[in-house]
Amino acid sequence: MPHFVDSHPTETVISKTFSLGFFSANLTEPYAGDRFIASVSSTSNTSGVGVLRCTYKEDFKRILLPAVYTFVFLLGLPLNAAVILKIWRTRPNLSKNNIYMLNLAIADFLYVMSLPLLIYNYGSHDYWPFGEFACKLVRFQFYSNLHGSILFLTCISVQRYVGICHPLAMWHKHGGRRMAWCICGGVWLVVSILCAPTFHFAATGIQRNRTVCYDLSTPKRSVDYYPYGMALTCLGFLLPFMGVMVCYCRMAHILCRPVSYQGVSVATGEKRDKAVKMIIVVATVFCISFLPFHLTKTMYLVIRTLPGAPCEIRNLFSVIYKSTRPFASMNSFLDPILFYFTQPRYRRRTRKFVLRVTTLRDKGTSV
Repeated sequence: MPHFVDSHPTETVISKTFSLGFFSANLTEPYAGDRFIASVSSTSNTSGVGVLRCTYKEDFKRILLPAVYTFVFLLGLPLNAAVILKIWRTRPNLSKNNIYMLNLAIADFLYVMSLPLLIYNYGSHDYWPFGEFACKLVRFQFYSNLHGSILFLTCISVQRYVGICHPLAMWHKHGGRRMAWCICGGVWLVVSILCAPTFHFAATGIQRNRTVCYDLSTPKRSVDYYPYGMALTCLGFLLPFMGVMVCYCRMAHILCRPVSYQGVSVATGEKRDKAVKMIIVVATVFCISFLPFHLTKTMYLVIRTLPGAPCEIRNLFSVIYKSTRPFASMNSFLDPILFYFTQPRYRRRTRKFVLRVTTLRDKGTSV
């Protein structure tokens, strides 16, 4: 069984092909920033010791990630700013749902503000000139936004579940807006604790005389990162996801009952339609943004820590995982769409504004 030992990324990659029976690797592969370089030592009775350098092919990032991050930035920045301003203007009468949406928009806005650094980084072949602290901060912002969004969407889902499935209960009404603000503060604290180790694992390194910013951890710390990465996925995604799905299944069971059924009248009309739209939109956000990313990240963490995994398999799972990273960023503009779909009064105001603009434009062209 070959034994994998991480090597320093500054080592020169020798142009030579090694064959280890079940796979071979060409070492003249193009430069890639987050690649994992490993040494493979194998002994045999006849040939002694051979060394293999395993390099990831990640040229696709130079096109895919800058394009997607630019798109997310151009949409997410104005949309989240508009949501923050809309909610903040009505702050004396904020509902609990809008308090959660405000914190969700703030988390998305902070993440979107960090995207120009990543756009430059991937557009310049993974070159990172912004220093060690900026590297750690950008990675922290990504994961804190990701898991903050998941937890705030969970809060919104639970709030809607209580309103639909327990409309007459008084226990959830105690505390009101103050309780919602306390819950949001607790979410920020939990997210900070969950993502704080990112500052320890994320770091810069040197590859081919170029400074790079590692995403998860440096190659030498891949084994140490594995338990933290799995714990972050379980606590920051799997548990909230299961809670949201339980709430939505229960809500769907209630909302699908006939209107004449006892207790359904409280969820009829606009409230019922609003709940159905929220179920659809939040489920879509989870399925598009969060589920593929965490699924592929988990598989990648497992593969990169296996001592006998071939280079081709490591490279395949690296490409799959990093191809889903843009989907995780898309929640930064999908969340404002969630706000729009669950707020009828804002939709009416938007329609009135669009009608007013089109009317003024038609009057101007007819003169």
